[in-house]
Amino acid sequence: MPASVTISRRPAKTSPATDKRELILRAAIKLFANRGFFHAQVADVAREAGIAAGTVYLYFENKDDLLISIFERTMEQAMEEGRQALTHVSDPIERLRVLARLHLARLGEDRDLAVVFQVELRQSIKFMERFSSTLLQDYLRAMRDAIADAQRAGQFRQELSATFAAKALFGALDEMATNWILSRKRYALAGQADDVVDLFVRGMTP
Repeated sequence: MPASVTISRRPAKTSPATDKRELILRAAIKLFANRGFFHAQVADVAREAGIAAGTVYLYFENKDDLLISIFERTMEQAMEEGRQALTHVSDPIERLRVLARLHLARLGEDRDLAVVFQVELRQSIKFMERFSSTLLQDYLRAMRDAIADAQRAGQFRQELSATFAAKALFGALDEMATNWILSRKRYALAGQADDVVDLFVRGMTP
């Protein structure tokens, strides 16, 4: 079994405005996860963050903008983390393992964030349409490219669409994350990444 890839996170220098924005986003994640997006109000987010309600509107247009910003920030961080982790990984199957581990590790480290991603973001067709046509497509591209490279190398069956296969792999990881937040058991979500990829690879092997 290939060794896990470890990502070193250096604390970035942030401005007071960035810190305040992050404080608000963290409060929104907690409120949306515990009360539900539709039941939480901007005033509740402000109260959780320990700031005046009007301060939220200095950084976000409304509650919808908060949810969109949570998604965009998390996806951008995930893609940057993935780029860094894959810098010295050439084997396409190992690239899939790295991406799968990072995906489940990010959600597994923050249950509130996982609930927002797996439940709250899916309550609205409007949000789903916007998300699936923007950053999510960029996120899936890394998986699709690894699969296409494995097909060109003869490691994977070539008759299947790389895009279709990437969506299938992402769907399996997505289901593991949903099961994790719904389960009464407590276990390391990232520990399931290799099993999911192993199953996927067996299905794709000629």
